[in-house]
Amino acid sequence: MNWLTKLPGFQRTPYGFELRLLRMIPSVLLAGTVLPAGLAWLGRWLFSQGTAEEITQKIQTFDFVMIGLAIFIWSAALTVAIGCVIVWLMKGPAYVADGYEVSHSDKPKV
Repeated sequence: MNWLTKLPGFQRTPYGFELRLLRMIPSVLLAGTVLPAGLAWLGRWLFSQGTAEEITQKIQTFDFVMIGLAIFIWSAALTVAIGCVIVWLMKGPAYVADGYEVSHSDKPKV
């Protein structure tokens, strides 16, 4: 029995938006890492008012927010990439599934 028998006469669906999204994922990951890191670096100069302890607390809080933003962007990009791969696979060739005869398919038992 051949497990990967393609369905005869099936026409593949052309790729669409999912392939464009997949190609954008690396640049989104790069931007989602560089921009929060740059903002965290810039925050070192923006938070200059107050005592040393207040400045340290503000910078640390801002760093945590930027780390959270980067992790959020990474997880969103991973979720979109998984969805694009699923759509890409669904548009691929169709395969025959359950191609065996069932003995009672014409006359089911009641």
